[in-house]
Parts: sequence; structure tokens; C-alpha cells
Amino acid sequence: MPRLLAGSLALVLAVTGCTFPVITPAPGVTEEPVEVGGVEVSSQPGPAVDRPTLPEPNVNPEGFAAAPAGDGLSGYLSQDLAWAGCSADLECAEILVPLDYADPAAQAITLSLARRPATAQPRLGTLFVNPGGPGAAGTGLAAAFAREGLEQYDIVGWDPRGTGNSTPVRCYGAASTDELEALDMSPDDSAERAALVKGTYDFARSCWENSGRLLEHISTIETVRDLDLMRQLAGDQKLNYFGYSYGTEIGATYAELFPFNTGRLVLDAAVNITDSDEVIQAMGFDLALGNFATWCVENSCGLGGTADEVLASITGLFDDLDAAPLDVKGRRLTQSLAVEGVAQLLYGGKEAWPAIAAYVGWARQGSGEALLWAADQLNARDERGDYSAMFYAFPAISCLDTADEGVVDADLTWSEDQSKAPIFGRYFGPQYTCALWPVRPAPDLDLRGAGAEPILVIGGTGDNATPYQQAVTMADQLESGVLLTYQGEGHGSYGSKSDCVNSVVIAYLVNATLPTDGFTCT
Repeated sequence: MPRLLAGSLALVLAVTGCTFPVITPAPGVTEEPVEVGGVEVSSQPGPAVDRPTLPEPNVNPEGFAAAPAGDGLSGYLSQDLAWAGCSADLECAEILVPLDYADPAAQAITLSLARRPATAQPRLGTLFVNPGGPGAAGTGLAAAFAREGLEQYDIVGWDPRGTGNSTPVRCYGAASTDELEALDMSPDDSAERAALVKGTYDFARSCWENSGRLLEHISTIETVRDLDLMRQLAGDQKLNYFGYSYGTEIGATYAELFPFNTGRLVLDAAVNITDSDEVIQAMGFDLALGNFATWCVENSCGLGGTADEVLASITGLFDDLDAAPLDVKGRRLTQSLAVEGVAQLLYGGKEAWPAIAAYVGWARQGSGEALLWAADQLNARDERGDYSAMFYAFPAISCLDTADEGVVDADLTWSEDQSKAPIFGRYFGPQYTCALWPVRPAPDLDLRGAGAEPILVIGGTGDNATPYQQAVTMADQLESGVLLTYQGEGHGSYGSKSDCVNSVVIAYLVNATLPTDGFTCT
């Protein structure tokens, strides 16, 4: 599946132990496509070269609705946000937005929103919040968001299009998803690689067959247009916004498309918005795992007497599971699931380090239940065996937003990734999902936010999922970006980690007071 992003989900198909070189043809020689696992792929890289064109299915996804009457967006903008109580301190509402903003009258889809009303005066308007993903449902963040000091705001979270209860992406069912997850995602030979390519293709095809043209209209650009429509329906002249992880891409894209509508934007755990792949996500996971290994030795965690020995214990477990998965109550803890389990725990920062030591230790002794549970958390799989909408929305949004060069290029990129991140760069493997996704990628924007109000960008030095350097480059690329550094572990900084970070964020959102660029918190 695509790369990990926002701290909520990994849909990773990992390949280890072998590389697949590309042979450059002589000038004038045309390379014919090759068949891998019954799937025809190009033998040479090229823009979206392996994305299949499939017949449009006759399907109307849940949430499709008739467009409101009116020209252009007028009918959508005349809607009322009819808030109604849905829990003790939460109100909920639904609105319609165009499936395709280029043809708003053709088809509407439904978005789900949740609000915690302001409890202090003077009211400052709405603070829209997003938890990342892509694919995470934002309605839950409205209730969970740390609002102490922000009581003058209505806190509004929404499920972006294609996620949660907002016209969600559908693919095949839980049993088939389990089969996908049960594939050998660390192929050591061409037969295992072929099975992985075939499984990835079948998954992507199922999403098209169950979701159809919805997959063509869930890009970040369209989500940002939804966000501006919601701003107008909420009656706010400017957008005040807080986004975590992939939510920082939403915020940066908003600043690019609607710079003069931006109010106070806070972007925490910044993703890469540059054209460079010098810093990859796996580097953040390697850094975080190395920090854990140092702590592990200092606290006699039982995985080794040196940091290198601790890392060898973990990678040794991964390699042992490749040959001999552990049986866990009718399921199996495979290498790839163990990698995902450790990755999930790294999101928790130092507080989760004792669990990493314990879960890895138990698995080395033959008990894989805890590590498999952690992998299920990352994959949004519940105790009944059902996968949440995020599992399917994550690749659907990522692959619409992400350009690719095909299956062969994914193999080449994986080889390069291993030199940058020897552990997770290896185990995360080549990313075939977008290479085989049945929808062409959306336009790629150069995100600068020229004309936007100051944007506070936060990066954590030990962030596993969004390496700190990505916050540095985001703050530098956005013309009004101001960098706040958190010296600490885990994914995301605002909330429960640092009183310093919290006070800086609150001062900006309430009083428009900014720190000096590069200010550091612990």
C-alpha cells in the first residue's frame, strides 16, 4: 500500500531481501510490457505508466445525493448548518458539496461535521481541526482536541470526502482485506513478488468497482475547496485552522488556493510539500527506533546490551517471522504485520517505549498476540475483524494526490530508500499501490501561500512519521511560515506533550502572537 503518513494507518506492502533492476534498452529499441502475476506492467518507468483504465462501474456510493438547485455554487452556499446534539457536548450536522467542482450541478456528495460550541466570550469564530491520515475521520477530533485556553472558539471537525461518514470509499470486504494483509509482503523471489503485485492490483480494482467515480474526486485540492465552503457556511470571514500531519498538507494547500481567506493556521507534524525526496518518512522511523534502542539499553529492557544489539534483536525478529510466522488465535503474525506493529507503537513516543520492549520480547519468546494487536491498530482493524473506512480511504486519497512512475520505478525507489533508512527503508519496501491505482493523479501544486497571514509550522525532532526536516522545509517554502521546534519524541506536538508548545499555539490562535522563527520548546 502507499507510504505511511499521518499516524493513524499503514497500508504498506513491504519487500525485502531482493531488488529488481531495470535494464536500459539500446537507443531506438522499444521495450514491451511484461506480465507480473497476471498483471501487465511496463518494463520502463514513466508517468502513471501502469495505472489501469477500467470500465466505469454502475455504482452510486453511500452519500451521493441530488445537487441543490441554483447556479454554480449558489445552492450549496445557501445551505444551513443545522447543528443538532449528538453527544453530551457535541453537535453534528451534514452538508452537501459538489462531487466535481467543475460541474457542481451534476452530482452532490454528503459531508459529516461535528462541533464543540464555544463556552467563553468574546467568541472568536470557528477553529476547524483535522487529524491527518489521509483518511482519518475528523469528527472525532472535535471532541478530543485539546481546547483548554481555546474556549472562545467553536471547535469543528469534519470527515473529509471519502472518509468516515462523508461519502466513504468502499473496496472489498474484511475477509478479502485479511487475505491482502496475509500476503508475503517481503518477497524473496519473483513468484512472491508476482503474488504481491497481483494482490495489490486486485485491491485497487475492488476499490474502483465499489466506489467508481468517487475515486476521481477525493483529492486534497477538492477537500480544501470543501473547507472553504464550510468556512462560508459557518459565517467566518477568515479560516482559522489546526491540522496534524497530513492535515498540514490540507492547511498548506488552503493557503495556496485561498491565501486571502486565511486567518490563523497551525500546522503540526508537517509533511513533505517539496518536490524533493531527500528526506523520506522511513528516516523518521529509523531515527525513532534508534532513540528507543538507546533508551532500551539505559533501562535494561532485555533486548540487548548495546543499541546495535537492540536493533539486531528487532530486525532479527522480523527476519525470523519471514520464514516462520507465529500463530495467534487462528491468525498469523507475519514479518510485515510485526513491522507495522512496531511502527504503530513508535507513534506514541517515549510513553510507548516500554510497550515496544515488552511486545517485541514476547514475540521473540513465541507469543505474537500483543504485536499483532498493535498492527491492527495501525491498520484500523477492530476486534470483530472489520476494517474502518480509513483503511480504504488512505490509499484512495494518497494515490490521487501522488504522481508515480510505475511498478519498476517503485522497485528502484525502494532500493534508494534502503540507503537512506536501512531498517524501515528496507521493511516498508516498494510502494506498488499508487503505481497500480485505477485513477490518474490530480494536478500537482507548488505550495507557497503567497499573500497568506502568518502560518505557524510545528516540527518534533523525534517525530517518527513526519521527520523534523519536513517542518523546516515547509516553514521555509511557505512565504509566511514561522517554525516552532519541539525537542521530543512521537508524532505531533500540541496537546499533552509540552506546556511550552501549548502556550505558543494558544497565544497565536487567541491573540495572534507569534514566536520568533525557529523558537524551540521542550
